[in-house]
Amino acid sequence: MDPLLSLGAGLLLLALWVRHKGLEYLLVHHRWVFVCLFLLPLSVLFDIYYQLRAWAVWRLHSAPRQHGQRVRHIQAQVQEWKNEGGKTYMCTGRPGWLTVSLRVGKYKKTHKNIVINLMDILEVDIERQVVRVEPLVTMGQLTAHLNPMGWTLPVVPELDDLTVGGLIMGTGIESSSHIYGLFQHTCLAYELVLADGSLVRCTPTENSDLFYAVPWSCGTLGFLVAAEIKIIPAKKYVKLHYKPVRGLEKICEKFTEESKKKENNFVEGLVYSLEEAVIMTGVLTDEAEDSQINRIGNYYKPWFFKHAEKYLKTNQTGIEYIPSRHYYHRHTRSIFWELQDIIPFGNNPVFRYLFGWMVPPKISLLKLTQGEAIRKLYEQHHVVQDMLVPMKSLEKSISTFHSDLNVYPLWLCPFILPNNPGMVHPKGDEMELYVDIGAYGEPKTKQFEARASMRQMEKFVRNVHGFQMLYADCYMNREEFWDMFDGSLYHKLREQMNCKNAFPEVYDKICKAARH
Repeated sequence: MDPLLSLGAGLLLLALWVRHKGLEYLLVHHRWVFVCLFLLPLSVLFDIYYQLRAWAVWRLHSAPRQHGQRVRHIQAQVQEWKNEGGKTYMCTGRPGWLTVSLRVGKYKKTHKNIVINLMDILEVDIERQVVRVEPLVTMGQLTAHLNPMGWTLPVVPELDDLTVGGLIMGTGIESSSHIYGLFQHTCLAYELVLADGSLVRCTPTENSDLFYAVPWSCGTLGFLVAAEIKIIPAKKYVKLHYKPVRGLEKICEKFTEESKKKENNFVEGLVYSLEEAVIMTGVLTDEAEDSQINRIGNYYKPWFFKHAEKYLKTNQTGIEYIPSRHYYHRHTRSIFWELQDIIPFGNNPVFRYLFGWMVPPKISLLKLTQGEAIRKLYEQHHVVQDMLVPMKSLEKSISTFHSDLNVYPLWLCPFILPNNPGMVHPKGDEMELYVDIGAYGEPKTKQFEARASMRQMEKFVRNVHGFQMLYADCYMNREEFWDMFDGSLYHKLREQMNCKNAFPEVYDKICKAARH
């Protein structure tokens, strides 16, 4: 009984302390208590439920049979909206807290919510090398299904909970993007329910204007109900080379050089300070030396960004063989490096061995429980941004990130940007090499002020002909937004397909200046 009495006494003391300090104080100043005691166990239950559901659906082959019925239900809801006079805009009925974006859309409360329960893998066509999926299928779900079959996606955006729909309507990127482009560039077809309730399929040759306008449109042209995505043969391991580099000029030179090599299946950079980085290049292989295999995805392993930093601290290069699925989701357990701000001791070996199997907490649950105080605190003192800039502007961009934000590590991910129609394409007539610079954390620059600092950053990105990922807080006005993005095709289709009364403009949906 002694251990039970001690546990009971501890919980009683904790309850009294929380009552004295207040729940808001606990959530703001000691959030790890709430996360460890409640959100981690809940996240495990969430994962178990969705994994069992995905397994059952696939085993019973119910998804393809039910897909048509679900789509007809969506069409019926759109028809109902029309019959009611179309008095408000439409949007998906998925709660805002369930999305990976840190932004919680208030428009859900005023718009007509269309229920879209489409979360199944419909078909894997080996002959065509295509997988057909519904929009709420996640990256974790897809790799778990495809990898055992010997297949994978050309671009596997990092976090497990990212959905196909979010990656198409927004965007997605990974360290293979210097070969394949953004996630949208690996998609072969989209199926959408439009504002008039019709079901349309679009490809580069069929309804091609719509096909190129859908990416980055954030659900403002129609409801995505299915997508066909290219798949490629998978291999067991990624042979990963770690190279520490010092000096900003050398970092940019080395990163650019490796990004141009097509023999590198993967290229990634982690910048730990203005003058220090680790550049990683990977090659897919079925052969591995047992002594060099690192199953980095195991729950008790160090967080990947901390593991990579070891090569910088020892000033040594290194080679490891990482199982492919572990590599694809290498930043998932630590949510890149965001988890260190939520659970400061999360990378401690004792915590990893005892509780690492429950990590990470679901981003959706973190959003649901954050409260207004934490939301405001994060908005003013925390940055989560991805800026896509031409590779030729990398050195200038890192210097600007340092002076305006001073957030480290920075994530560098190269990608090729083809000159396709749509909202995002190079300034010239040919494809161009770009780089995603990801900044996630608390700015250390003394003069940081969220709105002013981010507007300054957005102006810099526009000036170098770059783009801002739309999942993040955006402070541009309408004119600045459409200076950054090419709206010609988008606006043409909104006019042609009578979207103006059915869906808000993408700017009004995502920009702070429009939402406040």
